[in-house]
Amino acid sequence: MFKKSFLSACICLLSGSFLLSSCEDSDNIIFSIQDDIKLGQQVSAKVDSTYRSQKTLLERNSSNTNVQKAYTSLDRIVNRVLNSGEVKYKNEFAWDVKIIDDKNTLNAFATPGGHIYVFTGLLQYLKDEDHLAGVIAHEIAHADKRHSVKQLQRDYGIAILLSVALGNDPGTLKQIAGQLAGTFAGLKFSRDAETEADNTSVLYLGGTNYYACDGAAGFFIKLNEESQQGTPPEFLSTHPNPDNRIQNIQALAKDKGCKTTTAPDTDFNEIKRALNL
Repeated sequence: MFKKSFLSACICLLSGSFLLSSCEDSDNIIFSIQDDIKLGQQVSAKVDSTYRSQKTLLERNSSNTNVQKAYTSLDRIVNRVLNSGEVKYKNEFAWDVKIIDDKNTLNAFATPGGHIYVFTGLLQYLKDEDHLAGVIAHEIAHADKRHSVKQLQRDYGIAILLSVALGNDPGTLKQIAGQLAGTFAGLKFSRDAETEADNTSVLYLGGTNYYACDGAAGFFIKLNEESQQGTPPEFLSTHPNPDNRIQNIQALAKDKGCKTTTAPDTDFNEIKRALNL
């Protein structure tokens, strides 16, 4: 974390076409939104390339009509969250969602700039569309609140991140892509970041007036049950699970008075049928 004395200097640095943010809107992030977008483009391209080489990336332009159906339904779920009126960078970030065909991996993640990845292992594992919407809302929150950039800034420093965003550091790019995807050590968010993502998921889902606003809680309940059986799911390796996490989500939902009745599983069931999950 940058010291206050460094932040208070309000340093603006031009590097190529990348402009570091002023102190007024940094929230401890020196990266500008434009930098965030460029970094996300580099990282998502690397992630796509990695999964494409493994033949696990389900391409949106696939001639397979079932894959097309799955994306159509998944897009509807994502768009309900994005159109909640609560996503700050809805118009700035990419918010493209991609499916990774790996039934052994229970995970989802988002890169800087709003590139979202969902594994078929997660889709197969879940039983309720509200819970999937809760996971997606949680990941959108990580990107929208710029948690990844905050953490990467601490891990690598501004100069290295700018170099990665400019495409000048393929080694670090590979490492960052691996961290976000959980294939390396994983990007460890702080407890505060996880709590903020949980709380924000309640606001996002509540704003849809469609999904149960505590949908993420149902997902974490299932994760807790799974972890108690001796094999913690992959998702928990990059998403710490404090004991009071479920209670916090449910308490906030109650405080906000938002909808907690479940939505139809229409799109979720279509995804599972299309992908034979």
